[in-house]
Amino acid sequence: MKQNRTTLRSVEILKLVSQCPEGITLDRICETLDLPKTSAYDIITTLAETGMVNVAKGQRQVYTIGLTAYRIGISYTNHLDVIGTIEPELRAFSRQIGKTVFYGVLSGHEIVYLCKVEPENPIITTATAGSKNPVYCTSLGKAILAHTDEEQRQQVISQIHFRQKTPRTIMTAEALLQELETVRKQGYALDAREVEEHMECAGAPIFDREGNVLGAISASSFYKPEEDYHALGRAVKKKAEEISRLLGYLGKRP
Repeated sequence: MKQNRTTLRSVEILKLVSQCPEGITLDRICETLDLPKTSAYDIITTLAETGMVNVAKGQRQVYTIGLTAYRIGISYTNHLDVIGTIEPELRAFSRQIGKTVFYGVLSGHEIVYLCKVEPENPIITTATAGSKNPVYCTSLGKAILAHTDEEQRQQVISQIHFRQKTPRTIMTAEALLQELETVRKQGYALDAREVEEHMECAGAPIFDREGNVLGAISASSFYKPEEDYHALGRAVKKKAEEISRLLGYLGKRP
């Protein structure tokens, strides 16, 4: 695959700047990376304007890593920390309950599955890590949406194009809002065969240390009329609370 030379130089400059907490001059950048001064100046100026690097002006301009680059790095680190904490918990939980479990996050008006853990004798599910499903008919989506703030919730719902996947799929915003109120009260959500006729799922939200909803976990199984899915929902809720505490969440949401 063809690589863009300017982009590669930008990355090299950022790497170099990040290795010099005391700052680095343009001349030093050019010397170290063997770059033409005009090209390096154009790149570093753009990086400064976007907040990727800071400029300290004195006798000579010195460049240090900027707030935008720092925030990107922190976001990436936090994301790794979250997955690193959640995945072993899901593995243990999957073994305990003998069901396939997921961790997913909100992406627009859809759910993206980031983790999938299967028990020893897994059921076949169409959802895989990286795949998406609608927010309105998944236990993950409903668990997250029920605990987002009102403005975001309304924004997400306004983007939904309701499509019937099974006879049980929620098909209106009004019905979804009513369902979300139930989810808030009980602390878990059910996908009562709304995505696939033969599958039933229970999901519960995961919170960060500030009490913001990060995503949700769910447990999926073949539908059995005799199974108590509300009991499964309560078990998923308990595990979600344990994971939230591991991520630094100490309180209860109002």
